Amino acid sequence: MTVMKLLIKHVLQFHKSSVHVVIYLRRITLCCSILLAATASMAAPQGAINSKQSSYELMTAENKAMQDDPSLNPAMFWVAEGESLWQTKSGPKNIACTSCHGDAKKSMRGIATQLPKMINGKLQTLEGQINQCRSAQQGAPVLPYESKELLALTAYVAIQSKGMPIAVKETPANQGQLKKGQQWFQERMGQLNLSCAQCHEDRAGLKLGGSLIPQGHPNAYPIYRLEWQTLGSVQRRLRNCMSGVRAQQFEYGSPEMAQLELFLMWRARGMPLEAPGVRP
Repeated sequence: MTVMKLLIKHVLQFHKSSVHVVIYLRRITLCCSILLAATASMAAPQGAINSKQSSYELMTAENKAMQDDPSLNPAMFWVAEGESLWQTKSGPKNIACTSCHGDAKKSMRGIATQLPKMINGKLQTLEGQINQCRSAQQGAPVLPYESKELLALTAYVAIQSKGMPIAVKETPANQGQLKKGQQWFQERMGQLNLSCAQCHEDRAGLKLGGSLIPQGHPNAYPIYRLEWQTLGSVQRRLRNCMSGVRAQQFEYGSPEMAQLELFLMWRARGMPLEAPGVRP
């Protein structure tokens, strides 16, 4: 109101014609309306973060149907492959995942909702723990990130927790790693000098290139992304974002990736796991 009064005073002082006064007042009112609307649109996303929203809610009905129907979801091919690998003996010890863990539908229930977490003093992601089991228990070589086999095993383990709430918590053991992950999320990077938070918190719900900006929750990974025409991990998606802002990408399986993934899962705590999801 103070700004409006000053503007009116200015107009009345310098424009004696009543016609000019009316025209200027209308212009001022229009400008103020535009500014208020812009402020409201920028403030709305911040409120949206208080209510966590899956990227699923931003998809078309066709893409939602693809994720919801196992007969339409392309990621189920990887799940089937993962089930086969779960039962396949491997390495010089000639043992399978099922030799130690038995029926994955029981033993792996809820596991994907708790990772990343500290295991034997190391922050471990789901992919990292699968490779740890392969090398330590089976004596088999680790699987490369984004390989068909690792994605298949990840998808198979993750689907056992489908529908369960993400349960990553802050603990004395992971506190330092979680804080570091939050720093990565908020730190500007690359030639575009942008942070994860600037898009997925400050501007979530606004449009970029005609598409709505999601809140950036990792509750559906691994995902079958239509743009990729294949399954991919959350680390692949994070590297895509880093490349998009012209930043040096974190290496697959690096401590930085694990820290950022930990923070993202903690940020999404309570959201139901959708894995394996479908995204545009």
